[in-house]
Amino acid sequence: MQKLLNEFSVGERGQIKSVSGEGKIRRRLFDMGVTPGAEVLLRKKAPLGDPLEITIRGYELTLRATEAACVMLEVEK
Repeated sequence: MQKLLNEFSVGERGQIKSVSGEGKIRRRLFDMGVTPGAEVLLRKKAPLGDPLEITIRGYELTLRATEAACVMLEVEK
């Protein structure tokens, strides 16, 4: 099943399938290692849903909900 990163629940894991968004946002995500094939774990979510803390490639990364909405993942069962 595929869904966007901003729709994940805390503790959910998935593999990045695609990254969309405009030039600057997409480039920033790629520069931070958010690329297709990477494994992602949603560690924390702020009370209002923004920002999100994920673990990717062995480090913690904080993303805005608007950035997370650009990342499509395949959810692990």
